[in-house]
Amino acid sequence: MDQFILQILNGLDKGSAYALIALGLTLIFGTLGVVNFAHGALFMMGAFCAVTVSKLLTLSHKVVDETRTDFLGNPLQVDVPYLHDLFGPALGDRLIDWAVPISILFAIPVMIGIGFIMERGLIKHFYKRPHADQILVTFGLAIVLQEVIKYYYGANPIPTPAPEAFKGSFDFGVMIGFDANAIIYPYWRLVYFFFSLLVIGAVFAFLQFTTFGMVVRAGMADRETVGILGIDIDKRFTIMFGIAAAVAGLAGVMYVPINPPNYHMGMDFLVLSFVVVVVGGMGSLPGAVAAGFLLGILESFASTSWAVNLLPGINQVIIYLVAIIILLTRPRGLMGRKGVMEE
Repeated sequence: MDQFILQILNGLDKGSAYALIALGLTLIFGTLGVVNFAHGALFMMGAFCAVTVSKLLTLSHKVVDETRTDFLGNPLQVDVPYLHDLFGPALGDRLIDWAVPISILFAIPVMIGIGFIMERGLIKHFYKRPHADQILVTFGLAIVLQEVIKYYYGANPIPTPAPEAFKGSFDFGVMIGFDANAIIYPYWRLVYFFFSLLVIGAVFAFLQFTTFGMVVRAGMADRETVGILGIDIDKRFTIMFGIAAAVAGLAGVMYVPINPPNYHMGMDFLVLSFVVVVVGGMGSLPGAVAAGFLLGILESFASTSWAVNLLPGINQVIIYLVAIIILLTRPRGLMGRKGVMEE
């Protein structure tokens, strides 16, 4: 039972990333009807927002420290972050330590801006084009963004640690009555899971309880009728594209302590996230979230030693096998709208 619970927990943090990326993908497809293969690149760019903020906060200058000498007895030059000069060593070190959460404040406007530029500058010209054209142009855009990141940040992963307060692991098993050390789980993975729930809840609340969200949902159901009523639905859909980009970016920001970001991490998640969207149902926001967590948990169980020994390689293909089964039995996906992907 302890191993069962541990695999559930392992699946939830990866499922959280799948759910957040798939949620953004579904927002774009449901509002604009665009198959956006650049969405994984938005996840990657969110991660590098965190890297950028971390680097900015640790900018330093050389200062001679008279209390420290080298082997010749000369005073040493040490690096002192500019934040120490601005706020003092204590607050400066705390800001550096909390670089990843602080990155959220930087990533939201940056990712919304990138989303606006992508939609207005490129994707709006492909609304009425076939999905194959949309896939080609957005996939090309993803490669361009990937190479830009590689040029400026290099090809190697860049470790970006979590705040000191959330490093290490805690004994989850003791909390639910198991023996000590039976279920040990990293703090930050739980933070990521609860953060994803917060973002998902905020998106659904925005769509459900605000006038803007209600108009967007109406436009997703019947765009022409909403336009006849004199509402500029295109402008609202552009804003939704920016929000979808921000959701993907936030998923990337908070993921960097779990997996050091690199230039191809967007591609690593992109295909899996599209599988999640298809399994959940194209255009279904609840389906995307549910499928994200479901497939994350299934992938976790398929990665256990007994599963790999029984069926070698099952951990690499389990998500695709589930997708095949779902689409053969229910072409619209688990919660897809009638007629979508059934033609």
